[in-house]
Amino acid sequence: MLKLNDRPPGRSGIATNGSDRSCEPSRVLLRARYIASFFAFRLERLLERGDREEIPPWRPSLAGAGKIALDELALALVATWADLPAVEDRRRSNEEIIAALELYRTRGWLDDPRSYHRIPPPLEKFEVRPEPCIGLPVERLRFASEYEPYREEPGRDRWLGFRENHTAHALVLRHRDRPRPWIFCIHAFQMGSPALTLRAFPLRWLHRRLGLNVILPVLPLHGPRRIGWKSGDRLLAAEHMNSVFGMTQTIWELRRLLGWARAEGATAVGSYGLSLGGYTTALFASLERLDCAIAGVPASCFLDMERRHSPPVTRRVTERALVDWQATERVVSVVSPLAMKPLVEHDRRFLFAGLCDRLAPPDHVRALWRHWERPRIHWYDGGHLSFRFDAGVRDLLGEATRASGLVCAEDAA
Repeated sequence: MLKLNDRPPGRSGIATNGSDRSCEPSRVLLRARYIASFFAFRLERLLERGDREEIPPWRPSLAGAGKIALDELALALVATWADLPAVEDRRRSNEEIIAALELYRTRGWLDDPRSYHRIPPPLEKFEVRPEPCIGLPVERLRFASEYEPYREEPGRDRWLGFRENHTAHALVLRHRDRPRPWIFCIHAFQMGSPALTLRAFPLRWLHRRLGLNVILPVLPLHGPRRIGWKSGDRLLAAEHMNSVFGMTQTIWELRRLLGWARAEGATAVGSYGLSLGGYTTALFASLERLDCAIAGVPASCFLDMERRHSPPVTRRVTERALVDWQATERVVSVVSPLAMKPLVEHDRRFLFAGLCDRLAPPDHVRALWRHWERPRIHWYDGGHLSFRFDAGVRDLLGEATRASGLVCAEDAA
């Protein structure tokens, strides 16, 4: 077994956008202006409906208003604690993107995004320990990620400087009686801690009722791998190469875990993700022949999410930095599930989404649904965070696991 340090020697993340001076009066004033701009921007967008073609109609109601308010509160919390926009950060990111664009074009990765992703080595050295959890036999699996960006990629040294991110983590629930199917449960942005991740999924139902072995990977820069005080810092931010590296490292580690699960006797393997985890599941399904892929409330383009949720003050910074969005979109296409055909069988692809989702809008889900050739989808009357209260989502999960052979009648009894 590989012995990993229980506690790394210290956080290596470097605060961006002058956050080390966050108490200076000018910074406080700037943050106040940013927050005010954000709330004014969200109020303006509150009644926007957008393109609803092929999306079922949503009927406004008091309950629906509460679900929208919950989503808007979540967005406000993220915005309140986000790094303040800085022109120099945007310019540096844009320079990296322009350099990466030429490299990716030369290597042929833009024409064949699948070729950008290398096959990782098998997972042979790892550490497994019990994870304190009331009522569930959870274990923590840790191993050295071993992922590194290509030597020529701009931003490589910065990414490798995130020392805590070099160690991969996953929570595991497994039966010991016989080989069983496994399901990946992939968490959302800014999660990764056991307290949040274990509550985001119906684990007792998946593990006990359906008899599945469950693995919950921790995404790069999240949970114990974070480099700032917030989980997910520096992943979906001004440094767009970080997003490329982060999603590439995610797939690298998922492939290693997939090989490990199969070595443990997995009879079938599926993936179920939420939000960013839904995006990840779709990308995973584009690179591996899984038995099932369930994308829950998925965003399908994080650049569009950035532009859509950015208030005017952030957009002005981006304009001043002369960010080349076209070049950025081409570079990040190597980690886009919309740039590759899924390898999962059509009747084993499933999606669910909220009709009044304010974080991952319905048109994002529709884009993935169309790219997946219109498989089974469940639209529920709710927002991004209210899927846990919709019985149809649980029904879809049951249907997906049965249709894909992950469970049979005797296992679910």
